[in-house]
Amino acid sequence: MAKAKAAAKKAKPNPRNKKLYDEGMKVRKAVLGAAYVDNSLAGAANDDFMMSFQDITTEYCWGYAWTRPGLSKKTRSMLNLAMLAALNRGPELKLHVNGALNNGLTKEEIKEIFLQVAIYCGIPASLDAFKTASGVFKERGI
Repeated sequence: MAKAKAAAKKAKPNPRNKKLYDEGMKVRKAVLGAAYVDNSLAGAANDDFMMSFQDITTEYCWGYAWTRPGLSKKTRSMLNLAMLAALNRGPELKLHVNGALNNGLTKEEIKEIFLQVAIYCGIPASLDAFKTASGVFKERGI
């Protein structure tokens, strides 16, 4: 009975700083797309454990770092692509290639970023990044 009751309870966002969370949510949806973000939140709706991750991602990643005035969204996307490629984070890289395109990066700029990754992080990391980006370009008809 207790398990059934726990399963029925919906997890809700519980940010520590509502202003940062709300600002972060706007930027997150603008960069990644509302459908992706809404799906991520829906996936965490039955799991307080995962909802906590959604909270910190929205509040601090998107609300604190991405809303700072020092860099444009396009520059932040460039940095993210290089870092995610260097770390070999394929699924997250795919998401951020889409976000980079939403932020105005071109296919040529993304290519140059991944060529730079090849020199400083290695050919295997760059190859994976090129494959990931190529898949995104095909999906988007670019």
